[in-house]
Amino acid sequence: MSRPKAVVLLSGGMDSTTTAAIALSRGFDVQALTFRYGQRHQAELDAARKVVQQLQITHHVVLDIDLRVFGGSALTADVPVPKDTPMDDIGREIPTTYVPARNTIFLSFALAWAEVLQACDIFIGVNALDYSGYPDCRPEFIRSFEMMANLATRAATEEGRKLTIHTPLIQLSKHEIIELGTSLGVDFSSTLTCYDPSAEGAACGRCEACLLRLKGFREAGMDDPGRYVSVKRSQEA
Repeated sequence: MSRPKAVVLLSGGMDSTTTAAIALSRGFDVQALTFRYGQRHQAELDAARKVVQQLQITHHVVLDIDLRVFGGSALTADVPVPKDTPMDDIGREIPTTYVPARNTIFLSFALAWAEVLQACDIFIGVNALDYSGYPDCRPEFIRSFEMMANLATRAATEEGRKLTIHTPLIQLSKHEIIELGTSLGVDFSSTLTCYDPSAEGAACGRCEACLLRLKGFREAGMDDPGRYVSVKRSQEA
């Protein structure tokens, strides 16, 4: 009996990799979708490919869309990536690394592919606890998009195939995500979370994504196996 298909948004980061492992553990035939969207951190594409091999995912699409045309983000324009933000300040304001409407765009492509695949499930690794405050990572956004998707597709309106968007990490802290991923056999050394990695793919250790990741490993009582350009901050207060 064939497994049900699910589209999984896979950036190559810690959260999306754990999400893919969860989908696999639930018996889904994972169709991984990665975007080359003009982001400055192209190294994440290499990380996504490593994750696909590690998790033995057989279907992986890398889709090109160039959001540099619009800019508006430190990830798609010549804007500095914030570094060394005090931990208590992370999430208080939406940072310049926010890419306008990124998850709306990504989920729209995932929705289109899911309808073609006759898949009723999409997985996305958004998180609303240890995160930088992006508005498109909140539960109310996901619920609204799911409602829209079931109004906008032939699969739902004519064929009765309702879509579900799964967000298994949305209420987990980073250390809980790390512990869950580890229990599922995820090798986090293959993942890249950094907003501003080196040309060789080493994480900066200073952007908000790195700081949250390092905090998560510290709270989980584990060493971060990721590669960093300088001395890791995981032992700092």
